[in-house]
Amino acid sequence: MFLHQLRNELWKLFGKKRTYIGFGMLLLAQNTFNVIFRFTNAFRFYERTLEGNGYAAQQFLSALSICSIMLIPLAGLLMPLYVALVGGDLVAKEAEDGTLRMILSRPVSRVRLLVVKWLAGFIFTVGLVLVLSVLGLLSARLFFPWGGLFFWNPEFGIFGVFDADAGLKRYVAASIFLVSHAFSIMGLASMFSCFNIKPAAATILALSFLFVDLILQSMPYFREYHNFFITYHLQTWHYLFAQPIPWWRVAQSLSVLAGANVTFLVVGVVAFHARDIKS
Repeated sequence: MFLHQLRNELWKLFGKKRTYIGFGMLLLAQNTFNVIFRFTNAFRFYERTLEGNGYAAQQFLSALSICSIMLIPLAGLLMPLYVALVGGDLVAKEAEDGTLRMILSRPVSRVRLLVVKWLAGFIFTVGLVLVLSVLGLLSARLFFPWGGLFFWNPEFGIFGVFDADAGLKRYVAASIFLVSHAFSIMGLASMFSCFNIKPAAATILALSFLFVDLILQSMPYFREYHNFFITYHLQTWHYLFAQPIPWWRVAQSLSVLAGANVTFLVVGVVAFHARDIKS
């Protein structure tokens, strides 16, 4: 019965047109980046950085380097928008449409219903990350040759240069860790969706929370308190390109995100139980 209920939730989730907005926009953005890097001098900045550190830039003008560089703006800006959109819909949209009354008239506990919805949201985030990483790599390969990977993010102090085999492993590892990034944002939006608000309001609240958190984290006064900000821990995937990987930092952030997701679920369950939907 649990699998049957999960199948129905996935059917409802992927039956909505808005679910596919994120997939389409990520593909469009990836191909736009590829065209820009291929037919302009946009990569020249990275070439100077590589040559200034003693590397032959031509070896790293590759599909792996381009799609890794694209992860920074796409995972930081676009992906949170689309997972928050879906997370905000999970409960609030059904309450708005009136279908929750019919669902709750059956012998299904509210906790089980929420767990099934969150699992459906998790499957969606995995699919979105696959589109971002796998299809991003395939589309970049159409424009650029296969070669080594170069990743540079001065904000995190990361300068990573790898051969093709090691670079592919780092890229796959970063993509896997991106799932925790996306699912945490989806969980935050789902928590707000459990309150008595509209789906759009749940999405806006989740994004507003993240933006305020990011702004406070970026202020010099709060630099020494960055461990208390969730956006600081959402950026863990960057460190998979570091040499060597600071596993203590990665483990710390993953444990914080796991605790945050459990908190989001508990708060959502409490808020959902307190709502009078069937009257």
